[in-house]
Amino acid sequence: MPRLLILYHSRTGGTAAMAQAAFEGAREEAGITVRLVRAQEAVADDLLAADAAIFACPENLAAMSGAMKEFFDRAYYPALGHIEGRPYALMVCAGSDGEGAARQIARIATGWRMKPVAEPLIICTHAQTPEAILAAKTISNDDLARCRDLGRMLAAGLFMGVF
Repeated sequence: MPRLLILYHSRTGGTAAMAQAAFEGAREEAGITVRLVRAQEAVADDLLAADAAIFACPENLAAMSGAMKEFFDRAYYPALGHIEGRPYALMVCAGSDGEGAARQIARIATGWRMKPVAEPLIICTHAQTPEAILAAKTISNDDLARCRDLGRMLAAGLFMGVF
């Protein structure tokens, strides 16, 4: 049975809601095993065991969150040479544009020779003040639907052998 890993980090709840929505969408596809794992708890074997992945994290200071970067630091060399061609997608919960975080993750996935199967899904919260940045995030139903669709699409493509 194909396995999809949704790996995420969230500090204020926005990315957690996005990852949960992608997880729910992916689980609608029969015949797929879907795992939702926090970056702090993930190990390289979680990625090695997956046939595809969705990476999700917040944008912090125009970059991916430190906890997500720390996972990539721990997993990069153990996974190198073992996950080429595997499909991936990424989601960023951004305060401004999210492009820096998306580029960083894409560069790491490129180093692994993974295959992007969707444009980065960047949800912008427009949090620009210290108070707004640190506040709990609420993601709109429309944006959560986009996350569910991404999870569903990746799971369906994986199941059908499209990726």
